[in-house]
Amino acid sequence: MEPNRLQPNLAANHLSSRYDIQFSAETSVCVVPKALTLNTHQRDMGKKNKVVKLTDKKIRYIIRAKIRGDSTNKIAQDMKLSPSTVKRVWMYWTKTKMPLNINKFGRKKKTLDEESVKLILEVNKEQNLGARRLEKIIEFKHGIHIPHNAIHKALLSHGLANVNRNKSKRRKPWIRYEREHSLSLLHLDWHTSNHDGEKVYVCVVLDDSSRRILAGGEFDAETTENSLQLLKEAMDKFGAMASIEQVLTDRGTQFYANKRDKNGNADSRFENFLEKNKIKHIKARVNHPQTNGKVEKWNDTYEINRFRFENFDNFVNWYNTVRFHESLDTKWYLQTPDIAFWSRLPEGCKLGMFLNRMETELNGC
Repeated sequence: MEPNRLQPNLAANHLSSRYDIQFSAETSVCVVPKALTLNTHQRDMGKKNKVVKLTDKKIRYIIRAKIRGDSTNKIAQDMKLSPSTVKRVWMYWTKTKMPLNINKFGRKKKTLDEESVKLILEVNKEQNLGARRLEKIIEFKHGIHIPHNAIHKALLSHGLANVNRNKSKRRKPWIRYEREHSLSLLHLDWHTSNHDGEKVYVCVVLDDSSRRILAGGEFDAETTENSLQLLKEAMDKFGAMASIEQVLTDRGTQFYANKRDKNGNADSRFENFLEKNKIKHIKARVNHPQTNGKVEKWNDTYEINRFRFENFDNFVNWYNTVRFHESLDTKWYLQTPDIAFWSRLPEGCKLGMFLNRMETELNGC
């Protein structure tokens, strides 16, 4: 039969370069050396066959196909397996006359030694955090990498963790909002708790950038007086370093006068104090605690860990100087709120502190 004769054109050139189809300019004969296979089409379309998991059914098929005399490559293509997997199944059959046991696939699970378990328990006692955080902390402090799944199993075996199906899902990345420098924004909030069977009211002054607690206490009542006392304490301790620019609170009566006249004015001791000291008062939206989320999260930390300490000051010291805060992690190191507070002060403030320290040392000599 006479071959089809085609005029060479741009389409022919494209086919020639892509599928190895040879065109002859003299005879204009299209020569197709090999039929296009489905695998070739999928490869060119970007849909190459993917290797899938080996199953008992596939193992039995491989053995029957090899007995029939099918080639390794053909079996691998039909079953969507790699040729090396087909060879491994067949070699095991020729030696043992038994199908390959698929339970032997995968990396062997390693059991933690006693020293690793002891280290996990020590760090957990100090930090009181979950496996995902302990993995980073152990590697940062001790230079030992223990997978968080292994840490979680060790904590489960000692009754220090619970199985939470919700946390098994993929986590969405956090969108974090924070100020660049320490003391640029402070959070205040009241929290009601039951400690040792008694109701206590907790209030803290928290730095937005570093999450450090600048002042705080446990009180018998939620009052404006106690709120002002803590804010003044924070200003006395740290106000000389840098001016406090803004304060964020909810619309509780301790911070804000909800009853106002027709001009929007009201007599609030807390607001008057902020205005006198040229501090901007940022008020959270009604029924929206997420606006003050950093201090709300601290309240949760208080409920989980307060019972472990003899008094409130010891707990705040642990939170500021011992516990690594996840929101302060960098690519190279972990930080406590105290470390972050001093490192995030404005550059001019750091220079002033350095000069004051040098002057003090020189005067002391």
